[in-house]
Amino acid sequence: MKTALVTGSWGFVGRHMTAELRGRGWDVIGCDIANPDRPVDCLDVFRRADRVFDLVVHAAARAPHRAAIDGRPATMAYNLQLDAAMFDWALRTGQRRVLYLSSSAVYPVQFQDGSEEWRLHETNTDSAHGIMPDAGYGWTKLTGEKTAAAAAAEGLAVHVVRPFSGYGEDQGDDWPFGAFVARAHRREDPFTVWGNGLQVRDWIHIDDVVAGALAVVDADVREPVNVCTGRGVSMKELAGMICQETGHQPWIAYDRTAPPGVAYRVGDPDRFHDLYQPKVSLEEGVTRAVRRARQQGAVASL
Repeated sequence: MKTALVTGSWGFVGRHMTAELRGRGWDVIGCDIANPDRPVDCLDVFRRADRVFDLVVHAAARAPHRAAIDGRPATMAYNLQLDAAMFDWALRTGQRRVLYLSSSAVYPVQFQDGSEEWRLHETNTDSAHGIMPDAGYGWTKLTGEKTAAAAAAEGLAVHVVRPFSGYGEDQGDDWPFGAFVARAHRREDPFTVWGNGLQVRDWIHIDDVVAGALAVVDADVREPVNVCTGRGVSMKELAGMICQETGHQPWIAYDRTAPPGVAYRVGDPDRFHDLYQPKVSLEEGVTRAVRRARQQGAVASL
């Protein structure tokens, strides 16, 4: 039986990755300090464990959402420490393969100002384009990718994926999709959207994030790969889709004091789509999320 370690296994990506690997017959161990049943600090694992896994999925990160990215910059130091400790441990213990969850935040912000509909290609992080990723989190992930490359040069098999705006039915309300579903379910009026609502994102369902990332591993691709759809949908449009699905017709209020993020972030999907074709459309994802919120509401009212 193949074995895997998933760091950040209690987080959004980590728990879906854990479930998918187990569904494929893998023996999976998770570590996450946020696990209420068995909190395990991943840093302790990297200090003490010597077991060798067929695959290490490194999804652990502290508060990788917009409010924390702009409002809690000190998380950068912890995330840098976490990545460095993981790669040091992987090399020291001879781990067979590592899947590093990077981020679309690594891309230079000058390509994301909305002046043109630029599809971000994996090569756009090259120094020839100028390096100015999205805030401290972007710097953290870009540094993580450089560390991954250094570890690969020493013989570690490393795969790097750059998910764009992942979403799903069980996403928390620290992220826009989860927040919009929760606001629509609560019938909030006004319905608040951060910024001017025109910020465009490349939304990809968590099922496709996980399956797509594992397709990169299965194909043994060693260069960074966007995990994206290539389709851009604005925050305003997404809010409208969710409200329509719930039958809610609120007044949309734009909170321009809240951090909006970059204006336009859509990935070039060509490299990814050669390996994997996303299965869940945004429309289907919205329907699934609204259905789940209704079911949970019905259970809570019993």
